[in-house]
Amino acid sequence: MAWEVLSAIGTIAFAVSGAIVAMEEEYDIFGVYILGVVTAFGGGAIRNLLIGVPVSALWEQEMMFQLALASITIVFLFPHRLLGHWNRWGNFFDAIGLSAFAVQGAMYAVELELPIYAVIVAAILTGSGGGIIRDVFAGRKPLVFKAEIYAVWAAVAGLIISFEIIRIDLGLYILFLAITILRILSYTFKWRLPTRHIQSL
Repeated sequence: MAWEVLSAIGTIAFAVSGAIVAMEEEYDIFGVYILGVVTAFGGGAIRNLLIGVPVSALWEQEMMFQLALASITIVFLFPHRLLGHWNRWGNFFDAIGLSAFAVQGAMYAVELELPIYAVIVAAILTGSGGGIIRDVFAGRKPLVFKAEIYAVWAAVAGLIISFEIIRIDLGLYILFLAITILRILSYTFKWRLPTRHIQSL
């Protein structure tokens, strides 16, 4: 049950995120749907490639595609004056998608009995892959490469799940909520990882 719920939450959140970014960049309706779908399923596709699962497995998720398309349609038809607040809520949807897919991706890797580092990579790629593709397609600097803490939270989720500390659905929901809150706190209070700048001579 947790698997399906987190998949649905992540799909909706990232589909909405991709659609909004596309409208901010003034894409036409076709571009909005393309970017929304790519954002929703891009992370899973990248994860499948790296852990040896056929990418074609994505096409079996008919319900998730329907959820993504419905979410994109609702956002596209939403009143423009309300969408103007996206800058306030955009990171919120992105945090939800990151958390849901990080937990789901780690669960998927554990189910395949992959080693710890593979579980962590699966969590990171599933959680942030769609966002990376979205930002690249939109000509933006991907959030994951900024100093602000982003993919680290996905790695934390992967690490926790890889040790199989959590064995019940309630624990997975709590982890999802915790990672979402940590991501929200990190951009609200601008928590950052150490950086080093190289100046040109």
